[in-house]
Amino acid sequence: MRFVVTGEWTRNRLLMTIVWLFLLYTSLFWITNGLLYFESMGLTYDSVVTHYLGDDAQFRAPRSYRGLLEVAHFHLFAMGVLLLTLTHLVLFVPLDPALKARLIVISFLSALCNEASGWLVRFVSPLFAYLKILSFVTLQISLLVLIVLVARAMYSGAPSAYSRQDEGEGEPAAPRKAIH
Repeated sequence: MRFVVTGEWTRNRLLMTIVWLFLLYTSLFWITNGLLYFESMGLTYDSVVTHYLGDDAQFRAPRSYRGLLEVAHFHLFAMGVLLLTLTHLVLFVPLDPALKARLIVISFLSALCNEASGWLVRFVSPLFAYLKILSFVTLQISLLVLIVLVARAMYSGAPSAYSRQDEGEGEPAAPRKAIH
C-alpha cells in the first residue's frame, strides 16, 4: 500500500510486475466474460429470456434456483474482490475525484445488477432481461475503463494521486487536483 500512496508504484519493478500481471489476468477475465455471455445468450430480449426461462421448442430447461444460487455464490465473491482491487488501484490514478467516485459506483452497481437481473428475469418478470443486457454492457465498459486507467497510469509513470510531484518518498500529501 505504501508504494502506491507514495507514488513508488511506478518505480518499484516488482510491484509494477505484479500490477501488470494482475491487469493481464483481468483483461483475460474481461475477454472470457464477454465470450461466456455471448455463448449463453446475446444482447436481445428473447435470448436473455430463453436463457433464464428456457424454451420447450429448443428443449432448454429454465434455470433452477440451485443453479442460480451456485453461480451467484461464486460471482458475488469474485466480482467483489475484482472490483475492490481494480477500484482501489484507480484511487491512486491522478484523476478528478468526482469522476473516480462515479466510476466506482457504476462498476459496483452494474456488477450487482448484472447478477440480480438473472434472478429477476427467472422469478419476477421477463422484462428484467433489459436490465440484464444494460448491466452486462455497463459492467464490461466500466471494467475496461478501470483496466485502461490503471494501465495508462502505470505506463506513463504517473505519480500517485496522493503525492506531490516534487515529493520523493515522503509522507502522503493531500490529494492533487486532476487534469481534466
